[in-house]
Amino acid sequence: MDFYLLALDLRIQFLSMHPIKLRLTAMSFLQFFVWGAWLITVGNYWFATKQWNGAEFGAIFSTLGLSSLFMPALTGIIADKWINAERLYGLLHILGGITLAYIPQVDNPTTFFWVIFVAMIFYMPTISLSNSIGYHVLKSNELDVVKIFPPIRVWGTIGFIAAMWLTNLSGNKASGNMFYISAASAVLLGLYSFTLPACKPQKTHSDKESIIEMLGLSAFKLFANYKMALFFLFSMCLGAALQLTNMYGDTFLSDFSKVPAYADSLVVKYSTIIMSISQISETVFILAIPFFLKRFGIKQVMLISMLAWVLRFGLFAIGDPAGGLWMIVLSCVVYGMAFDFFNISGSLFVETTTDSRIRSSAQGLFMMMTNGFGAMFGSWISGYAIDRYFTHGGNKDWHSIWLCFAIYALIIAIAFAVMFKHKHEK
Repeated sequence: MDFYLLALDLRIQFLSMHPIKLRLTAMSFLQFFVWGAWLITVGNYWFATKQWNGAEFGAIFSTLGLSSLFMPALTGIIADKWINAERLYGLLHILGGITLAYIPQVDNPTTFFWVIFVAMIFYMPTISLSNSIGYHVLKSNELDVVKIFPPIRVWGTIGFIAAMWLTNLSGNKASGNMFYISAASAVLLGLYSFTLPACKPQKTHSDKESIIEMLGLSAFKLFANYKMALFFLFSMCLGAALQLTNMYGDTFLSDFSKVPAYADSLVVKYSTIIMSISQISETVFILAIPFFLKRFGIKQVMLISMLAWVLRFGLFAIGDPAGGLWMIVLSCVVYGMAFDFFNISGSLFVETTTDSRIRSSAQGLFMMMTNGFGAMFGSWISGYAIDRYFTHGGNKDWHSIWLCFAIYALIIAIAFAVMFKHKHEK
């Protein structure tokens, strides 16, 4: 009944949308459909179909971080100073789609790494660019971004879910076809983006510009502000946790097939659909963000997110497909709060506390710290640690792996509560 009411509410919102919001909704849906088609299931393709090892798999996910180290900030500067954001966005998606279409032809881990890396160079900056485009268009139409953006962004999560379900139900959760699905949607979005309202560069040139301003590096001055620097630091630390369940969640559930009592369970057969509960949960918590931000402020919302990560990992550590199934399901429900209360709220915090002239650059910095440094360190360290300490005879000790992740998230939460000072004004 709850899911029915949620679906009905989303349908009513969709049909009653302002034309501008409707167009941004389509962009958001496709933006994350492209990612959802392969991100959660690539572990099955890697381990089950290709039978490559865990250390190399960690390197594959590190491409998300490596590309985010420089591309979001670089494209943000370009969009702020020289090229319409929607045009740059479209070009990146078309190039990314072409690259993704080549991946099924790859037959070794090294080449796979480099092709995925190129695909992520094109894709990762589009996440922050899509936020910038959304904020720009909404403000141009005098709409409240804190109130209006989350309901638009929720359709990105729906797109991610739709792609996951399509990949699983079509029998492609361990097949290279997932990359063709992703590639086709990326090219479609690229072409569509050229029809979006113009998002012209906000910065005008002046003889009084400093070298830093001329090069579009003004957003990096945010690191000189103690509170913003600390915000970016914790963004990096929490960013390390963001991709862990994307990397290992589906593989973790599929590995229950090695236990005879669970081999024919629904969790094993429909692991990707079980994981999609996480994204379904996102649709609820995204819509709750405006209330929580206005009522509690960014610090409390981010702290709630960090504690939710502790629950996410802890419940995975003790859950199983039989008596502990409710723990796995609850972990997926908690994920919505863990992800959204940090990622979406953090993006809104950056938008509302920085100069509009460096909007895209500032969003790029946030992306660089979370999906760049954070995801890169999380991928490398987790891949090494799992292979070195938690893999025995080819079998992974998932209980210890998730427990270790939970302890990490708890340490980050305690440090954030003590160090980050922010007075919230309702």
